[in-house]
Amino acid sequence: MKILVCVTSVPDTTTKISFTDNNTKLNRAGVQYITGPYDDYALSRAVELKEQHGGTVTVLNVGEADTEPVIRKCLAIGADDAIRVNADPTDAFFVAEQIAAIARENAYDLILMGRESIDYNGGQVHGIVGEMLGLPSISPVMKLDIEGSKARITREIEGGKDELEATLPLVLGCQEPIAEWKIPNMRGIMSARTKPLKVVEPAGNDTLTKVAGYELPPPRGAVRMIPAEEAETLISLLRTEAKVL
Repeated sequence: MKILVCVTSVPDTTTKISFTDNNTKLNRAGVQYITGPYDDYALSRAVELKEQHGGTVTVLNVGEADTEPVIRKCLAIGADDAIRVNADPTDAFFVAEQIAAIARENAYDLILMGRESIDYNGGQVHGIVGEMLGLPSISPVMKLDIEGSKARITREIEGGKDELEATLPLVLGCQEPIAEWKIPNMRGIMSARTKPLKVVEPAGNDTLTKVAGYELPPPRGAVRMIPAEEAETLISLLRTEAKVL
């Protein structure tokens, strides 16, 4: 089984961010980057499936050279090799275009990725990749088992779960609890240094969006303590100021 896992390099959620160029670009100075958390779930399940059924796991990232530490971590977790498309991931369509170009050349049985990246939270790439390749795309996948050429899938839906069966190849967007995150051990870290990481130039240059500007959310207001005996005051504030009632 050949599995392609698409990973993102995103700012750590504890990192304080700022913007440059008149608030149109992220200021990368001092920003700590990590593998997208949903992508971690996809990679962990891919490694488990390789252990169960054999085959290979390839990690794919669309990003510039500064994403390679994240890629090496994925190799340390258990991926066999990696591909980096040497480009800034400008928008979902551009990223999907790169993934589809790589997938066409290699005939993967499964293309796994997180349900969304935690920087833009678009949740679009898996659907666009599926359309480009003419493959079924399913998300968010909470459980995945492979039996021969069939995939048994549990997908989260509003108010419940959806049980599906589909024939490989597939494009899937993953989330918890599809697998438990894996932490690289020393052996994996050492072996990751020698695993192949291929750098390729982007296919096409279709950038369909332009950033007009970023802005940070407003700072949180001060906490107001309302005495327990003043319930009417609390209700009034919830109606007039918080506007939640």
